[in-house]
Amino acid sequence: MVRNTAREIAIHLSYELSFTDKTVDALLDERLTAETFATLAEEDELYAEAPNAKQTEYIRRLVCGVEEHAAELDGYISKYAKGWSFSRIPLVASAVMRVAMYEILYMQDIPNGVAINEAVEIAKKYETPETVKFINGILGSFVREEVSE
Repeated sequence: MVRNTAREIAIHLSYELSFTDKTVDALLDERLTAETFATLAEEDELYAEAPNAKQTEYIRRLVCGVEEHAAELDGYISKYAKGWSFSRIPLVASAVMRVAMYEILYMQDIPNGVAINEAVEIAKKYETPETVKFINGILGSFVREEVSE
């Protein structure tokens, strides 16, 4: 499994946190098993290979970080989503942006451009072209205004 696959799985799990009452640890413990991946692989090739220990740690770090910093990340999304109320933003789009923003703010080993490009590429699989442009615009503004490189 490559890092962008692990990132996409982290986005799936961050999205799932939006509508489950499970704790982040319970969700991750349930989802990050070989058995769960084998079951999900029947529906989505993304799950064809279970993550190794390093990939599991990366996914856990992302999803736990997104959950821990959700209010902060959502505040940034709201700030740069000019003319949009947060409730109008699709849940998948907000999960994509939360993961990218978390990487930009808290994972210094990932270049900002990589986090944005990966977010946009993943968003293309799930969202309309207009929403993908919206995500790209918010992330670009966020980096220009909030992050000093």
